[in-house]
Amino acid sequence: MELHVETNPAFNTVTAYGHDYIEINAVPYSTAIYFSPEGEIKTWAVETAADINADLLREVAGLTQAVSDPMAFLDAQPASPKPIDAPEVILIGTGPRQHFLASGVTRELQDMGIGIETMDTRAAARTYNILMAEGRRVIAALLPPKDKAQ
Repeated sequence: MELHVETNPAFNTVTAYGHDYIEINAVPYSTAIYFSPEGEIKTWAVETAADINADLLREVAGLTQAVSDPMAFLDAQPASPKPIDAPEVILIGTGPRQHFLASGVTRELQDMGIGIETMDTRAAARTYNILMAEGRRVIAALLPPKDKAQ
C-alpha cells in the first residue's frame, strides 16, 4: 500500500509498505529497521517479536546500558530521569500481527517516561507518520509485515 501524505524531505517518512517490505523515503527494506524523523535508518537484529529484549529497546532509544545495583531496591530511589534527547515514544511494529512485549522488557524505559507501544507493523508505520508530522520525538522499530512461517 502506498501512503500519500505531505512530507518534508528532510524527515524520514514511511512512504509505502507491502507484504514483505517497508519503504522509507522511497527506499524498500525487507529486514527489521528502526529510525526517527531525522538521522539514518538502522538495521535491527530482530527476526520476531520474541527476540526483542530490554537491551535492544535501549539501543533503539539511543540509551547506553544502565549499570544496575542489585541492592538499589532497598534505597527506594526513583527511576532514572529521562535524558533530554530521549524519545517520547517508541512504536514497535511486530510484523503482520500485534504481539505484546513482557513488562520486564519495557519497564526500564517506561519508568523513565518513554512510552512503548506495540502494534502490527502497518499500524505502527501509519502511527509513526502521524506523530512525526506533529513534531513528536518518536522512534519506529519495525519488523517486516510478512509472516515468518511463509
